[in-house]
Amino acid sequence: MAEEKAGKEKDVVRLERESVIPIMKPKLIMKLAYLIEHQSDREEFLKLCKRVEYTIRAWYHLQFDDMMELFALFDPVHGAKKLQQQNFSSEEIDTLEQNFLSYFFQVMEKSNFNIVNDDEVELAHSGQYLLNLPIKVDESKLDNKLLSKYFKEHHHENLPDFSDKYVIFRRGIGLDRTSNFFFMEKVDMIIARAWRKFLEKTRLQKLFSRKKNGKQKMDSKKNDDLASEVEDKELYVERIRLETMELSLRNLIGKVAIQEPTFEEVIVLYRRKSPKGQDDRAIHVKHFKNIPMADMELVLPEKKNPSLTPMDWVQFIVSVVIGLVTLISSLEMPKADFWVVIAILSALAGYCAKIYFSFQQNMATYQNLITQSMYDKQLDSGKGTLLHLCDDVIQQEVKEVIIAYYILMENGKATSDDLDLQCEELIQEEFGLQCNFEVMDAVQKLERLGITTRDSIGRICCVPLKRANEIIGATTEELVMKARQSLRG
Repeated sequence: MAEEKAGKEKDVVRLERESVIPIMKPKLIMKLAYLIEHQSDREEFLKLCKRVEYTIRAWYHLQFDDMMELFALFDPVHGAKKLQQQNFSSEEIDTLEQNFLSYFFQVMEKSNFNIVNDDEVELAHSGQYLLNLPIKVDESKLDNKLLSKYFKEHHHENLPDFSDKYVIFRRGIGLDRTSNFFFMEKVDMIIARAWRKFLEKTRLQKLFSRKKNGKQKMDSKKNDDLASEVEDKELYVERIRLETMELSLRNLIGKVAIQEPTFEEVIVLYRRKSPKGQDDRAIHVKHFKNIPMADMELVLPEKKNPSLTPMDWVQFIVSVVIGLVTLISSLEMPKADFWVVIAILSALAGYCAKIYFSFQQNMATYQNLITQSMYDKQLDSGKGTLLHLCDDVIQQEVKEVIIAYYILMENGKATSDDLDLQCEELIQEEFGLQCNFEVMDAVQKLERLGITTRDSIGRICCVPLKRANEIIGATTEELVMKARQSLRG
């Protein structure tokens, strides 16, 4: 599918630009400092960047400490002991866990994570990548009270159907590309196409067709749509799948490349259902990276062991019935052809063997992917994930302030819309990256720091560098560093 014929539709996923600034903070600061002409201004700018970071860290310190202390009570490793030592009542524990969730969802929002919704789940399930088995969650093993209570008190739009049991957050879009022969997968694809043609000929397709609900927020586009939206090319990623591969000898016997958009970071939060007679309050938080959209089932909690699908059984039974009917018909003929009987039996046995071996190979692939998701794709869990999120919030907030202040310092007064556009252009021109800059959030922090003002018509302007450093003042970290230097001296 790498080279498609003219007029043939491509499977292209439309992606929304995200608000996360995908630049390492040290790289951002050094690049912007290098662009400043005068050495004295450069030094003041570097000092301002440090003071901005130290100040923002101080803003969030108490909030993050509260969240970590609350999570210590619900940590799957030691949380149960700590709860027992505190001797809280059931109602007090309910309040504490809801307080933790409030902090957690605030941090996720500040880190620019989005909750995966039903449309995105439907889009992910609409295709296959490396995982070719239907994976389902054993919902009987998951608690449905914790999140139900939270979402009842905190309204969120477009929540997925499973949000009462677990929540999947995603951030960042990448691309995964794999090349292989995929022999068994190609056999599956050929049989699936033949099966679809059989259903069309027999007009049974309505019986087996699946209903699709909802409009896809990240949808597929045709070639003509892409041509009319040239300015948004970067928001479209082609999904190359075996199911839509062109049938040719080269494709069937040679290596083919498939690709799938990925969620660069995925975080899953859930609680297991307590066994009878126990009250397990542990909250599980798991952090994954580079998860292909079509294989998003890899991160699901409490997965059931996969088995043959009802569709596989239907195809198997129908094929056996058709084979037996054909065999009996051929035997009832006055002159039954021995080789025709052998051919029918061979085809029937081959198809049954194909289903068995295909399932076994898919199971092996599934186990490998699960192992990979545990060792390669799982970044962290529990406390480690929360610490990562806390630091990530600070990094994003600092980068927003630094970029917005630099633009105002270099370009002068600006309206919010102009500042937004100029910040996005800076990121594009100097770093070759794109993001949806959160200008209002940046302006609010600049105003809270006291280093910007507004003129009579509401335009935003920044105070000079030296004055900005005086306004923020020496931070605790700077005073500690000076004290250390004096002791060494």
